[in-house]
Amino acid sequence: MKLYYSPGACSLSPHIALLEAGLPYDLVKVDLRAKKLENGDDYLQINPKGQVPALALDSGELVTEGPVIVQMIADKAGKGLAPARDSDERYKLQAWLTYINSELHKNIGPQFSPVLADDAKAFFKDRVMGKFKYVDGELAGKDYLMGKQFTVADGYMFTMLSWAERMKWDLDGLSNLMAYKARVGARPKVQEALVKEGLMKAA
Repeated sequence: MKLYYSPGACSLSPHIALLEAGLPYDLVKVDLRAKKLENGDDYLQINPKGQVPALALDSGELVTEGPVIVQMIADKAGKGLAPARDSDERYKLQAWLTYINSELHKNIGPQFSPVLADDAKAFFKDRVMGKFKYVDGELAGKDYLMGKQFTVADGYMFTMLSWAERMKWDLDGLSNLMAYKARVGARPKVQEALVKEGLMKAA
């Protein structure tokens, strides 16, 4: 498999999932602005959406959209990174992935725009902070989003929290969320993903 990624982008989520799953893969870096690979190839010829993540399977099929990719990885690995298909717990996982995708990801993303006005960015930040407060409440008494078990939703949530950190947002009042971020960030495979993407120095 090949994971098309950009350092620190939402592709960090499936990168974490692949490492946690122990599945073999190659990393292919994408310049999202130029839509080019490091060797100069046109990324749009591979993924017409022009976005990351994209996962090229050994069959030649290309899978896009992070929440779908991480569930596929979890199902291939069979290591408890997602509850069993068709189970009530699986639908809870899908609810978390959908929430992160629609309520966090799509509201934090505009912060990276070089042309969006500051007042618009402040509007989106206020929306996200309310969502983070909800997650903080949901994490009370839990190690991870689904309880005691780390799942692919946690890699995605960690990525969103990393984005908030890059924006220097103050989340200190959300003690459950900050403890959770530290817990996920301490996982060896999460640290390995950060090192491989050049976001953290190897210990």
